[in-house]
Amino acid sequence: MKIFTSAFTLVAGLLASSMALSQTYPSAPVTLVVPFAAGSGTDAVARIVAKKLSERMKQPVLVDNKAGANAQIGSLFVAMAKPDGYTLLMTTNTSHSANPSLVVNLKYDPIKDFTPIARVGELPFALVVNKNDPAKTLKEWIDLAKLNPGKFSYATPNSTSLVASETIKRIAGLDVVGIPYKSSPQALTDLIGGSIQMYVVDSGSGMGMIKSGGVRVLGVTTKEALSSMPGVPPIAKVVPGFDLTSWNGIFGPAGIPKPIANKLNMELQEVLADKEVQKALSQLGFETWPTKTPDEFAKYVADQLVQWGTLIKQAGISPE
Repeated sequence: MKIFTSAFTLVAGLLASSMALSQTYPSAPVTLVVPFAAGSGTDAVARIVAKKLSERMKQPVLVDNKAGANAQIGSLFVAMAKPDGYTLLMTTNTSHSANPSLVVNLKYDPIKDFTPIARVGELPFALVVNKNDPAKTLKEWIDLAKLNPGKFSYATPNSTSLVASETIKRIAGLDVVGIPYKSSPQALTDLIGGSIQMYVVDSGSGMGMIKSGGVRVLGVTTKEALSSMPGVPPIAKVVPGFDLTSWNGIFGPAGIPKPIANKLNMELQEVLADKEVQKALSQLGFETWPTKTPDEFAKYVADQLVQWGTLIKQAGISPE
């Protein structure tokens, strides 16, 4: 009986301590790490979300860009941080769905090394070319690429751009060359300058140039046309079988207390339901798509890991 009582007292004490922790959290500034460069789509989404989250939690939420190595640097930084809820990661399928199949000896495990907090939504990607490109449609661009084997190149600053481009290349039977980039803004600059011929860009990075006519958009990666890019057909209309979804979500290091993870999830749901936030995100072409619980997001992340592994294998991309 003494053992049972002691165990009960211990569990009750832990629960009480955990509840008290969630009630006082946060009591200091929170850092939201973005593993991509400033000016990228994920960075733009992070700053909109961080501003409203800061207002709700009555503490600064500071965006910290730790770009490089295809989101590995920022992701590893958060994986190694103290699991107290004060260091979080806003990332995408690049770090948590694609990298495990693209990177040999990846230094973090997307499942074991992180606490899933909430999915934020989907950041659509669009295939863009230089505004002076002779091709006015995706079919015309593919036909031109076939007439110039080995002479066209495309940018790959992240895994979504890489997998999308390689999938189009495989299905359409193209001989085009992938050029690695450290960031989306740099890739977009080179496309505008004519150094590369094609780029599958996230709408957050590219929407300004798309709307202003600085680049010509030939297709979107989503199954259906987007209201943010009216008149632009899905890539699948020209490249049968193409289907790619890029998601965005927030994680913490493994071991964040469940009450804190739950509190963050609920706060993020409120942030994403805010009309002001929705309007700002929609201007980026971003679709809000929050998960109701951390466990729901965890299942989604595990499923996406399998799906992206299949996509990468089908595209014939070898890990490096």
